[in-house]
Amino acid sequence: MSSGESPLEDDLDPEKSSPPPDLGDISADLSEMEDLLKSLGIDAEIIDAEADADAAVLEAVELAGRLEAERDEYLDLARRVQADFENYKRRVDQQNVELRARAAEQLARELLPVLDAGEAASAQGMQDAAAIYNQLLSTLEKQGLASVAESDVEFDPNIHEAVMHEEGESEGEAAVVTEILRTGYLWNDRVLRPAMVKVLG
Repeated sequence: MSSGESPLEDDLDPEKSSPPPDLGDISADLSEMEDLLKSLGIDAEIIDAEADADAAVLEAVELAGRLEAERDEYLDLARRVQADFENYKRRVDQQNVELRARAAEQLARELLPVLDAGEAASAQGMQDAAAIYNQLLSTLEKQGLASVAESDVEFDPNIHEAVMHEEGESEGEAAVVTEILRTGYLWNDRVLRPAMVKVLG
């Protein structure tokens, strides 16, 4: 720089200032930048796609977990309903068995006067009545009827009703049934009617 000249004057001097930039170089730089952006854009799309795929997998896993939990809940509910139904069916079956047993027992109880009449007729030698009595008794015995008509056995207050009593020869001796005054009956081991008996002791 010569004396007396300022730097500003040097910049304004066309001969001393830098040459203007080449437009061809700028175009080349822009082209490289576009290529770089395109490359980055493609990479960004891949990253976005991978993120979307990861999110979809996570959502699918969560959905599968919810569906599995719902399936287990429905299976548990189905098992409880099945168990309740089986219990209900067992209760109904048991109630039906008990109802049939009670109905049969009630019928047998109502037939006791008929059995008494048949037994009395048989004892009096009425053969026709005796045949009917024996047939009825046999049929009822097949269904669970049992007669309490045995003498010379120990008195049992569960199946015997003592209506006559004789003193025994020795005290403390167990009472013994000496005579059946009216036959008693059991139905499947349940007392329909105790036997009226005479006891000794």
